[in-house]
Amino acid sequence: MNQDAPRIAIPEPNSTQPEYNQRSWPQYARAVEACGGVAVPVPLTESPATVAKLVASCSGVLLPGSPADVNPQKYGQEPVPECAAPDAAREAVDELLLQDAFNLHKPLLCVCYGTQSLNVWKGGTLQQDVATALDHKPGREIVDAHPVAISPETQRLKGFPSPLSVNSSHHQAVATPGDGLDIVATAPDGTVEAIEQRGDHFVLGVQWHPERTFHVNPQSRAIFAEFVEATRAWKPREIRESVSR
Repeated sequence: MNQDAPRIAIPEPNSTQPEYNQRSWPQYARAVEACGGVAVPVPLTESPATVAKLVASCSGVLLPGSPADVNPQKYGQEPVPECAAPDAAREAVDELLLQDAFNLHKPLLCVCYGTQSLNVWKGGTLQQDVATALDHKPGREIVDAHPVAISPETQRLKGFPSPLSVNSSHHQAVATPGDGLDIVATAPDGTVEAIEQRGDHFVLGVQWHPERTFHVNPQSRAIFAEFVEATRAWKPREIRESVSR
């Protein structure tokens, strides 16, 4: 293994469904490693101190999907009947990883639930249940579920075709974007499909699952390749002032 390969923290997707983790986590790891990164698993059962130590050894953070839903009380709502149970352990780890990524400007890629987690952490809200004529959860094996329109203002999805055909496996989505986040892709029914923070800090959240189509879709490969390249270029921010006077 290349000793200079960037390490990327990826939390376990869920604290109560190990079979989901065993199926899904390796897909993110394979995509990261195919682009030259090292996938670092972050258990949801470890102490905050252990999680902090793990992420300190990493140059980037990837927040994966999950069968859970973010607790709607975190964005000022009561859960609707269609809202899945929250996963407090996953939420706690995500918050630690998000704090680290934003404090140190580490590249951040978020997928599906991870995108929703990012948006809520940044003060945004979610659609608790997307109920439109468009099927947003046709199944894991459907590669081309629906098109998304890519904003010409996007920074991270620049050069992607618009419309772009994506897979889909979600029932929630961004409602109001969080602080500093811009909507850069939407489905035909208006559902938000991607958000980003523009500027030097790589922050991208997609509602679809590029890890599942990495080997068959060039745009999926491009998302991971740009993210891993950003982690490779990341350097700790210089401390310009001494803490002692």
